Amino acid sequence: MNLEQFTALIRGNLIVSCQAGPDHPLRDSATIARLARAAVLGGAPAVRCGGVGGIDDVRAVADAVPVPVIGLTKRGTSGVFITPTVDDAVRVLESGATVVAADGTRRPRPDGATLSDTADAVHAAGGLLMADVATLADGVAAAEAGADLIATTLSGYTPDSPQQAGPDLALVAALAAELPSARIVAEGRYHHPEQVRAALDAGATAVVVGTAITDPVWITRSFVAATQH
Repeated sequence: MNLEQFTALIRGNLIVSCQAGPDHPLRDSATIARLARAAVLGGAPAVRCGGVGGIDDVRAVADAVPVPVIGLTKRGTSGVFITPTVDDAVRVLESGATVVAADGTRRPRPDGATLSDTADAVHAAGGLLMADVATLADGVAAAEAGADLIATTLSGYTPDSPQQAGPDLALVAALAAELPSARIVAEGRYHHPEQVRAALDAGATAVVVGTAITDPVWITRSFVAATQH
């Protein structure tokens, strides 16, 4: 699937992220695949998966759903840890992903490679690259490095990005204005449908929602919190 085809599929739509941490009750690749199937039945034209489940989750989901998979791996919890190396990116593609999501910030990568190196490897293997960025400067640099999609995933998770409870709609708008021909994907703390609409109105090509859809622990805590007032 090329970039134009993928863009047509996701434009103005919702991508669902299906992930679970190491101690989560849903931490099982078969369970993640079932979450992905449910998301597709609900209308998601693509799913994002991998995380700590890595290659196993990507493979399980790619085998389970008829829609494109945005795959990633995670190594650690600090610095560049989302698909941090060129080798990780290629392995994600080999496991069935159409798009590789990788850290797209300007921080040094553990293998010493550049984001451009990752983009070249992904493209050579027939895939697309989604750069997870934290700031406008990150996004501009990622576009120059050859990323096919720019996602706001890491806003709020780096010292140079705003620390806030809700999504970074200002970053979505800034990226859309600065990079009018780029595919901007809004991601990060989108917990309500009206926030998804706001991101699309701000210029996002598509919006990724994970926790608020696929994490019953978080969802339950949100409802329990409402009983405490």
